[in-house]
Amino acid sequence: MKTVADPALTVVTYNIHKGLSALNRRLVVHEIRDSLHALAPDVVFLQEVQGAHVRHSRRHLAWPEGSQHDFLTQEGAHSVYGMNATYLDGHHGNAIVSRYPILKSENVDISHHAMESRGLLHCEMAVPGWTEPLHCINVHLGLWARSRRFQLQWLCDRIRDSVPDGAPLVVAGDFNDWRGTATALLGRELGLAEVFESSLGRHARSFPARLPFLKLDRIYVRGLTVGATQRLAGGPWSRLSDHAALAARLLR
Repeated sequence: MKTVADPALTVVTYNIHKGLSALNRRLVVHEIRDSLHALAPDVVFLQEVQGAHVRHSRRHLAWPEGSQHDFLTQEGAHSVYGMNATYLDGHHGNAIVSRYPILKSENVDISHHAMESRGLLHCEMAVPGWTEPLHCINVHLGLWARSRRFQLQWLCDRIRDSVPDGAPLVVAGDFNDWRGTATALLGRELGLAEVFESSLGRHARSFPARLPFLKLDRIYVRGLTVGATQRLAGGPWSRLSDHAALAARLLR
């Protein structure tokens, strides 16, 4: 159990594939909740979170009554959802679940074209013992390289405009950046460091979860020191989503 005196912050980023197994055959959001709760992270960045889906809720008897981000939030914790894609049966987007109070949040539309609806979810939260709020930005970038170039620039603009230079910052999510161009840009433009590259010298392979070889998911930080990092891809994790979850322990 985490105490207020603990100076470290554990963060996780996870594309949960709308709470369904990789081929959409099984509802796995209950297993995702159990696995995340066992980790006891402080902040979780979630992508492809199903806010509502009428057809899936009828098909799966154990479908949560409310939204998936509410279902994944432990009692006493806090969460916020950014709806990005809407369709006849429902909607999905990004979510942030936090042990700490969320002071404010904003979901920013960073869709580059009509074929992909993408968002940037920016939160500020109050961490006990910290003199400044923690800024957390959750992103899910596009599949096309040209779209990602625009979206990374919008991300840079958002950070310059809304995050003070000395404030602790975590930017995490599914970057779809198999060419590895985001890290150099974010480091050069904003001084952000990717946690796996900082600790291990390379990005984590995160997709597909059963045999990861593409480096799509990232955790970037500024104003924080990187401790241990972990890729959660083996055992039960390999059956819960098409992406592996990534975790990092950070110090202020």
